[in-house]
Amino acid sequence: MSRPDDAPEDPDKTPRVPRIPGPRWAADDHADLSRPQRPPAPADRTTPADPPGPDPTPGPDPTPGAPDAALEGPEAAPAGFLLLPHRQLKSLLGAWALAACSGEETRAVEAHLTECAPCAEEALRLRDAVALLHEDRDLDLDPLLRSRVLENCLGRRPARIPVPDWATSYDAETARLDALLRDIGDSEWHAPVRLKWFEGERQVSRRTSVAGVIGHLLAVDGLVGRALGLDDPLGELARTAGASPTERTEAYWESGHHPPTRAIRGPWREQSHTLVRTVSFAGRGVADLTVPYGDFALPLRDALLDRAFECWVHADDIAGAVDYPYAPPGGAHLHTMIDLAARLLPAALADRRRAGLASPPRHLVAAGSPGRSLHLEIEGSGGGHWYIALDSPAALGTKERAVAQVAMDGVEFCQLLAGHVSPQEAAAGQDGDREAIRDVLSAAASLSRL
Repeated sequence: MSRPDDAPEDPDKTPRVPRIPGPRWAADDHADLSRPQRPPAPADRTTPADPPGPDPTPGPDPTPGAPDAALEGPEAAPAGFLLLPHRQLKSLLGAWALAACSGEETRAVEAHLTECAPCAEEALRLRDAVALLHEDRDLDLDPLLRSRVLENCLGRRPARIPVPDWATSYDAETARLDALLRDIGDSEWHAPVRLKWFEGERQVSRRTSVAGVIGHLLAVDGLVGRALGLDDPLGELARTAGASPTERTEAYWESGHHPPTRAIRGPWREQSHTLVRTVSFAGRGVADLTVPYGDFALPLRDALLDRAFECWVHADDIAGAVDYPYAPPGGAHLHTMIDLAARLLPAALADRRRAGLASPPRHLVAAGSPGRSLHLEIEGSGGGHWYIALDSPAALGTKERAVAQVAMDGVEFCQLLAGHVSPQEAAAGQDGDREAIRDVLSAAASLSRL
C-alpha cells in the first residue's frame, strides 16, 4: 500500500530527532480497534547505575579494560574531555547509542569504551538495537507472523482443545486475510476486483469489489457451516438460493445482504472463528462428514482445505486491487492444497471426457488396478511428486506406468488451479505424451470456479 510522504522540513524551525513510530496493533483476532492506539512508554535502555556509594578513588596505574576503571585525573584523558566516574559513563551508554549525548559526553564515553571491555560490549548491543529501530522498512506486518507465533506457542504449551491438522490451513489463511482487511482504509473496500475462473474451454471473469469478495467467501463458507449444523449466513434466502457456490454468491450479491463497506468483515470473521471452534470440539469422526456443493461433495477435511485455498486466492485478488504485499501460504499448507488438487484431477479428467472436452482413455482398467499415469512434479515451497491416473478415476497412478511428466512451480500450479492462467500460458516443463499433458493441465484449470 502507498503511504504519505513525510512533510517537508521547515528551515525556520530547530531540527528535531526523527520520531520513531510506536508499535501497530498486532494482526490478532480480537484487538479492539475502537480504542485509540497509544504507543507504550519508551523503555529505559540505560544500564542500571551501580549501587550508591562513595566514588571510587582513581589509582595511580589503572589497568586497561578493568570494569571499574575511571577516566579521572589530568593524566587519564586528553584535554577537552569530561572527567566522569565509571558509573556515570556506564549510565550514558543508552543515550550514546541513540546519539543523544552532547559532544563532550560522546568523547568521554568513546574514550572510556577503549579502556572498559564490559561497557564496550554493552554499547555494541545497544547500538545494534538502535539500528533495528531506525531501519527503513515497510511497516506492514509480515502476514505469516501470526502463524509463526502461534506455532511457537503451541509447540511450548499445546492448547487444551487443539485445532485438527486438517483445519490449520483454513485457520491460518482466514487469519492472514483478516490481517489484510484490518489494514486497508474505508475507501479501499470499494476498490474493483476482477475474479477469474474457467468454464469449459474459456476463461470467464466477474467484476466486484473488495466487500463483494468477502461476501462471496461468507456465502460459500456457509455451506460448510450448514453441514456442521450452524446457522446459514444467507438466512431465509438460503431456501431459494440454490446449493452451488455460484448460485449462493449470485443470490447474496443480488439481495440486500451485500453491504458495500467493511461491515461485511465482522460476520465473515465470526463465521470463520465458529467453524474452527466447532471442528476443534467435534472430535475425530467429523473429518469425514460430507459437505455438499450442489453438483459435487467433499468430506469436511477436504472442504476446509478447499476453503483455505479459495481464501488465499481471493486474498491475493484483493491485495492486487489495493496494492498490498501478500505472500503465498507456508510450504506445509501449500503442499496440502496441491495434494487435494492432485486427488481431484482424475475425476475432473473423467468429467471432461464425458463432456467431449478430453481424449478418450486408451485402456480399460478395473477399479484399483494401475493404468497410465502422468508424473506431476511440483517444485519450490510445498512441492512434491504425484502420479495422476489417466484412464479411470478409480485407477491407481504409479511411477512404473507414467507416460508423461509435467514439472511446475507450486505457486504457478495453484494459479492454474484458480483459473488465473490458462493451460496454454502455464509455464511447465513437459516430457512424454503431449495429449495426456494437455488433458491434465486443462482438467486442472477446470477445477476453478467462482
